[in-house]
Order: sequence, then structure tokens, then C-alpha cells
Amino acid sequence: MARAVFFLSAYHLSVRRFSGTLRFMNLSKFHPTRRKLIRTLLMGACMTPALLAVLKQGSAQAQERITQGFQTVNGDVRLGGRPARVGLQVRPGDVCTTGADGNCVIVIGEHVFLLRENAEVEFELEHFEEGLDASKSVTERIRVAAGALMGVFATSRMTVDTPLATIGIRGTGLYVEARDDRDYVCLCYGKAELTPKRKPSLAQRLDTFHHDAPRNVFKDPLAHAGRVIAPEKMINHQDEELIMLEALVGRIPLFGPEPIQMPG
Repeated sequence: MARAVFFLSAYHLSVRRFSGTLRFMNLSKFHPTRRKLIRTLLMGACMTPALLAVLKQGSAQAQERITQGFQTVNGDVRLGGRPARVGLQVRPGDVCTTGADGNCVIVIGEHVFLLRENAEVEFELEHFEEGLDASKSVTERIRVAAGALMGVFATSRMTVDTPLATIGIRGTGLYVEARDDRDYVCLCYGKAELTPKRKPSLAQRLDTFHHDAPRNVFKDPLAHAGRVIAPEKMINHQDEELIMLEALVGRIPLFGPEPIQMPG
């Protein structure tokens, strides 16, 4: 009986948090498809008692309560060449691709990934923890071969490879785009080391609160006044998406010295 009362109370509190979150977030600027995606995921994350448990439990207990695998699948999304579906879990060595109309959100461990259209992302086999069930494993390296990916990461170390750069991160939010002539990298918050593959000696250590240091890494420096890395503005991603992804694993983005204060 006490357990039922706890979950009922948690449910009502979750509803209030969800409603407050939507008031805080300005979704009108998004394309209707992306707006629906964010609303759907926030509904799933904020209206479940499991989220409150995640916020109150330690990391080991919390991870057991986090729903793993594909959270959303829109349009043409494939895992290992086969159509993906909500609930399907990523296995070591899997490659996820999206078509021109595709996007998806995937939870692996306490990391969350949003893949945009025309993306190709590999979750490398050798970097899954040995001895764990694949559904509970945590990849330590992903390879973004094409397209755009947003990720929010737990405190374990993670390496993100793009065609032109390697980004070493821990407990951060990150957005990357692999283009024909450059890779775009925005460390949305947290710390990272950005290393251009063409010239590793030009590696930069980034420490950001709120999209403070987006970078372009160029394929052909000669076409850009000899620059391998150059500052860029924040493009093609929003705080609302980061909030939505972090909510799936019971976290709030660190957009400054303190986590943002969510209403409700």
C-alpha cells in the first residue's frame, strides 16, 4: 500500500514538472515534426515515477530504471541495415543510419543520442564494457561518419570520432555535424578536448557553460586561410533538445555554475 501511495504521489508531481517544463520551453520555433518529437519524449520522461526515482537514487540504481534502446523512430531509421523500432536496443558494434526523412533518439546506459536525417553512427564493439549484458553496456566510443548527432553523456569518459576530429569528453552535452568540407563541433556545456586529425598538435581544450565555443574543423585548410580549426556560431540545435534528452536519464543540463531551475 505504501509503495502504491509513493508512486501515485510521484506521478502527480511528475505531471506538474512536465507542465512546467513545457511552459519554460519555447517549442514554437521548431518544425512541427521536431516539436512533436520533443513533446513526446518529455511526456515519456517527465510523467513516469521512474524519473523521480532516477533523480533521487545513486547512479548504479538509477541506471536500472532508465529505459534503454530506441525511444523514438521517425521516418527511415535502420540498425544494422534493418528497420529500427521503438524499444529495440543497440548491441555492440551496431551501426545506425537515418534517411532523408529519418531521426531517432537512443539511450545507451546513461548516455542519450539524437540522430538527425542522413546520419551514420557506429557504436564501436571493442568499447562496450566486457562481461555485461549488451542492453546494459555503455559504449565509450562512437563514430559519426555522416550527418548530425546530439549527445548528452554521463560522467564516464567518452570519445566521439568524426571524419576530421576526435572529441574526448566526460559528462557533457555535445552537438556535431559531419559535412563534406568540414566538421562542426559545439560543446554545449562541460569540458572536452578537440583534436583535429589532420594536425593533432592544434588540439584545443574547451570548457563551456552555454555553447560558448563552437568550432569548425576544416577538411582543406588552404581554402580557409590556412586554418584547421576556426570559431563558429551556434547553429542547428537548441537548448530545448538538450533538456529533452537529459530528462530521459533524469538529469538537468548544466547551463552555468548551477543547473537550470525548471519551474513546477
